[in-house]
Amino acid sequence: MTHAGPSAPPYRFYAAEISYFSAKVRPALRYKGIHYLEVMPDYRGVILPRTGMAFIPIVVTPEDETWQDTSDILDALERRVPTPPLYPTTPAQRLAAYVLELYADEFMILPAMHYRWSFEESVTKARADFASASPDPAGAARFAEKMKGTRPFLGITDETIPAIEGHLADLLAALSAHFAQHPYLLGGRPSLADCALMGPLYAHLYLDAVPGRLLRATAPEVGRWIERMNRPDPDARGEWLPDDALAPTLLPILALVGRDAVPLILAGARAFDDWVDEQPSPPDELPRGVGAHATALRGIPMQRFTSAYTPWMVQRALDAQRALDDAGRAAVARAFAGTGCETLLTHVPRHRVGKRQFKLVLERSAA
Repeated sequence: MTHAGPSAPPYRFYAAEISYFSAKVRPALRYKGIHYLEVMPDYRGVILPRTGMAFIPIVVTPEDETWQDTSDILDALERRVPTPPLYPTTPAQRLAAYVLELYADEFMILPAMHYRWSFEESVTKARADFASASPDPAGAARFAEKMKGTRPFLGITDETIPAIEGHLADLLAALSAHFAQHPYLLGGRPSLADCALMGPLYAHLYLDAVPGRLLRATAPEVGRWIERMNRPDPDARGEWLPDDALAPTLLPILALVGRDAVPLILAGARAFDDWVDEQPSPPDELPRGVGAHATALRGIPMQRFTSAYTPWMVQRALDAQRALDDAGRAAVARAFAGTGCETLLTHVPRHRVGKRQFKLVLERSAA
């Protein structure tokens, strides 16, 4: 039973329009024709009692199940409502979707948070948006200040801002060239990759004051993709490119990911492994942050907090590759050759992160 039709009990989607990760899930619900209600987040009454964490979005199913974490939510939606699909089954396209999800979740937070919190005009709008989207305006104001204060921990400083802005400019140019020829990243229908990129590109960069003007002025094709993602036409569903092809216009995007994002993401994953190795008795349940590490973007050094969530997301892409047969892995190697993403796909983590009751846990050695 899929609960996709309007006569079925609705899913409840606790989310906010300006929430990075709410924007990742919302297009999937719409594209799959899920009967859902989007509800203002109720942290004390719903979210904390169900998950133990003050994170959005969450989904409550008609059977009263709770889904938390956007990757897990999208996995569950795909299993329950497989048509129309968002996850390619062919190897190169499937890995491209997972790699771009990793990039959107773990790297694009840099330009998203910079453009929201480094410009007073954007800050003023974000504070007002947070207040209007919350039943607790005072709490929303405190949360906004907390978010603004996270920039140095993410690596957003006066020294690194030129590299972050340069990356976004290159990304918007590459996406514009791609969307001029294809409506979605993998061809004629959206995928997990499109949903993931909606997080930073819609919730932050399209809706915020300063980057919203930048995106509309320099990348109107990206704006049209955002509108397509938010308003899918059920009668205009196309197909992914035939024969597991990746569009030539996608390769510069993957090369940008390989050049800038992959080294930064893997630095975080390796720092997590080092942290575990240094613990006399590593904790079973992991904190979200486990220290700080040095990395760089476009040759500019930066310090970032070390997240236990980064290795979980890296594992997700690696697990998708390991699930392929030899022919599938060879197809992936050919498709990604020369992009710089090969370093990610050959990474071997020393430790494995799992989840228990929505919390990150150290599962076992990955060796």
